[in-house]
Amino acid sequence: QVQLVESGGGLVQAGGSLRLSCAASGSIFSINTMAWYRQAPGKQRELVAAITIGGSTNYTDSVKGRFTISRDNAKNTVYLQMNSLKPEDTAVYYCNARLYAIVADTGYRYLEVWGQGTLVTVSS
Repeated sequence: QVQLVESGGGLVQAGGSLRLSCAASGSIFSINTMAWYRQAPGKQRELVAAITIGGSTNYTDSVKGRFTISRDNAKNTVYLQMNSLKPEDTAVYYCNARLYAIVADTGYRYLEVWGQGTLVTVSS
């Protein structure tokens, strides 16, 4: 069983900053990609940023230069530093991990796991 636990959401004024954290726990062999998605009211979930095990990153255009994704492989944790926040960044932010879990029968199983989501609200 693998789970992702997010923290760090909240209410902030436009121009402010927040840092999201997401820790993976359970029977994990390795985590390939960790990512942050978001879903605003009435909109589809979108990829915000992703980072590979080697540290390569990619961002959606709307957050480039404002958000930074990073990870601590020793702690199985991914972070999202969000600066210069805008009201349009308001959404539920979800952590995502694609990983190999240790299973008793076959040894390893490839999984995609989601966190429960954390709400970020940016007031104007």
